Amino acid sequence: MIPHCSRLAQINPHNTLKSLTQSHFKFNYGNFPTAQTAVTNPVSSCSHSAHKMFQEMPQRDSTHYNHTLFEFSRNGRNGDALGVFFHMCRSGLAVDGSSLSCILKVCGAVGDLRIGKQVHCRCVRSGFLDHVSVGSSLVDMYMKTGEVEDGSGVFDEMGERNVVTWTSLIGGYAQNGLIEEALGVFMTMRGEGVEPNAFSFVALMGGLAENCMIKKGSEVHAVAVKNGFHVVTIVGNCLINMYSKCGIIKKAKTVFDSMVDRNEASWNAMVADLVSNDLHLEALELFRQMRLEGVKLKQLIFATVIKACSILKELSLIRQLHSRVLKSGFHCDGNIRTALMVGYSKSQDTDGAFAMFKTMQGDQNVVSWTAMINGYLQNGEKEKAVDLYIEMSRVGIRPNQYTYSTVLAAYPFIPPVQVHAQVIKMDYQDHPSVGTAILDAYVKTGNINEAAKVFEKIGEKDIVAWSAMIAGFAVVVDTEGAVNIFRRLAKEGIWPNEFTFSSVINAFASPVASAEQGKQFHAFSIKSGFSDALCVSSALVTMYAKRGNIVSANQVFKRQKERDLVSWNSMISGYAQHGHGQEALEVFKEMQSRNMKMDGVTLIAVVSACVHAGLVAEGEKYFDMMIKKHHINPTMEHYACMVDLYGRAALLDKAMELINQMPFPAGEKVWRSLLGACCVHRNLELGKLAAKNLISLQPQDPAAHVLLSNLYARCGNWRDRAEVRKLMDKKKLKKEAGRSWIEVKNKAYTFLAGDRSHPLADQIFSKLEELYIRLKDAGYKPDTSYVLHDVEDEHKEAILSRHSERLAIAFGLISTPLGSEIQIMKNLRVCGDCHTVIKLISQLEGRTIIVRDSNRFHHFKEGVCSCGDFW
Repeated sequence: MIPHCSRLAQINPHNTLKSLTQSHFKFNYGNFPTAQTAVTNPVSSCSHSAHKMFQEMPQRDSTHYNHTLFEFSRNGRNGDALGVFFHMCRSGLAVDGSSLSCILKVCGAVGDLRIGKQVHCRCVRSGFLDHVSVGSSLVDMYMKTGEVEDGSGVFDEMGERNVVTWTSLIGGYAQNGLIEEALGVFMTMRGEGVEPNAFSFVALMGGLAENCMIKKGSEVHAVAVKNGFHVVTIVGNCLINMYSKCGIIKKAKTVFDSMVDRNEASWNAMVADLVSNDLHLEALELFRQMRLEGVKLKQLIFATVIKACSILKELSLIRQLHSRVLKSGFHCDGNIRTALMVGYSKSQDTDGAFAMFKTMQGDQNVVSWTAMINGYLQNGEKEKAVDLYIEMSRVGIRPNQYTYSTVLAAYPFIPPVQVHAQVIKMDYQDHPSVGTAILDAYVKTGNINEAAKVFEKIGEKDIVAWSAMIAGFAVVVDTEGAVNIFRRLAKEGIWPNEFTFSSVINAFASPVASAEQGKQFHAFSIKSGFSDALCVSSALVTMYAKRGNIVSANQVFKRQKERDLVSWNSMISGYAQHGHGQEALEVFKEMQSRNMKMDGVTLIAVVSACVHAGLVAEGEKYFDMMIKKHHINPTMEHYACMVDLYGRAALLDKAMELINQMPFPAGEKVWRSLLGACCVHRNLELGKLAAKNLISLQPQDPAAHVLLSNLYARCGNWRDRAEVRKLMDKKKLKKEAGRSWIEVKNKAYTFLAGDRSHPLADQIFSKLEELYIRLKDAGYKPDTSYVLHDVEDEHKEAILSRHSERLAIAFGLISTPLGSEIQIMKNLRVCGDCHTVIKLISQLEGRTIIVRDSNRFHHFKEGVCSCGDFW
């Protein structure tokens, strides 16, 4: 006897029987809470109705009771079945093995261990433990109530077992997550000569599917084929489920196609599995076949198919399905109505979505409210989303974690701090998804300190939270902060995913980040198996392009198995910034040939390529094409790009004509581009107009005043230049000092013009003097027009010789191996004289020198620059 039965033997039989016979009267008062739930379930009538029915029966014997007991059990009326059993005990009628087996199955179905144990006691006293049906039901009952040890104990004590007994044990182990034990029992059963039936396979394969044990699942599939059970519909359905959950959708479809007898569950499962594996078109095609074959459409299939249409944004099909739902009488189903609402939202019909939402009056819950709020946000209607969120609170619907995570995206119509306060009040601040959403909202407002505080307060940080914090530091160009979070993540034993790598690699796209460290993270992503992930490879393209390594950027781009819009835009923009206009346009043409959808960023990248390469006609062509063919409405940045294109080509009248034709007033970017062009081409009158408009828009911007000052200086108007400088002093505006950076041995060094603070200052200036002599010998003549100060020419030459980029290059020459590449960054545009000097240095020293200034990359090699002297 197993331990539990030993305990049962100590129970007073009279009290146990009395308890059983009185259970009906105490049932609704909480003695058997689990069973009580079953009795009050809407699908079953109450036990008092059952009692009344028996009182009215003309003949009440064991046969009638047993027949009714089995009927109730078969129809899922478990509460009534328990009521019948209690009546039988109370009336003193004989309870046979079939009755006990039936009621034990009911106890398992409702999960009532207490009554199940009492019935077990009755089995012991009545001598029915040797009854194979009773034993099988006991195993089933204990397994379904989570008492695995007792269930296996009953199995071990059984003298006779059949395939049902074995299947009960297999299913029990599988349901309780003990899949290895279930497999062991399956093998033992076959070893003892007991052939499995269809339900044996179903019980085992359900557990294999939940644990994605595809290798073992395939072996069990082979056994099912060998035994001829693969043609049984329930086994086929289970195989479809198993292969689909393991991500082998083609195998699932093969099983489905080979099924001779498919039922509604087969069709529903296959359609749902195709949708869950993102094969939405295939799902719709199968749904079409399902209708052609006359399969009756149940409620379940509609929600699934509507989801597929939502993702494909098939609005017309969603409306057709809506009509079919109404005709079929399924319009009251909550899942279908929510699916329709989401479908309309994703198809950009928010009016239709809201109309669907309003039909749910009385049935609206937090899920439907959140879905509608999210629908507005997905369609850019943030104000409506916030209004609905406020209305939701007004009508008493309490937001959940998904609501808070969703509405935080409505910034700036609702401040993150306001939602944060509500989250704290409702005690959701420790929830990872909510904390991550708040963190992200603070990052978008530029408040990285508050974001970091929220991150630290998240209790159980998941990888999404870690990745979001790293991404936040990357956004505010805090590479060190991003790396520190990544190191903490590693120390805590959390393995990064592709989004973590994407976030940290983005941090190294900053011009002041360590290029070598960025390469190390690239290597780590390769080692971790994430380098081919789309988000990682796209981040790598961006990082290498922005850090001056356009060759590596192109190599990563070429290796990408799939490309998203970010990849294409990054590669086009990268080529543009490096002065490879033709290569940028070639990538754009390839993008067009693949019918890739373009956006406003693509337009900026393409026109920028034309700007840096001086391709005016091409720039005009692509600008017009984007508007007329791709229906992209130009923004201020697009117009600024076109003004820059005309300005660099000295077509200032065309630039002004475009400004006058703009559909909205020109902003600071447009006027700054025009003013910069006027400085280069010394157009004083137009430059003064541009400066006037720019300063009116940004009166406290020192750059605008400096540009005007430089314009006067370039035109030799020193008096007006002095007036601008006085105005700057009065406004307390300071010109941004020119700075240059160079990375040597993983350490960044910063230089200012004439800077002597570096420990190697003597060697640096000695190298500059040596270079100056060699430059003079090579025919170099300083262009003092780039010194915008009213001083003697000798003083101007001295000023030019101490520009920050020259100091950085001299340091690079004395600190790096002969022939190695030198790369520097400068915060301002490199002047024309320095540009000439760097070209000569690259030839004299036999070095490739890459300079990233405020406008673009310059690749100097053998006395030539990649910009073609056009920048």
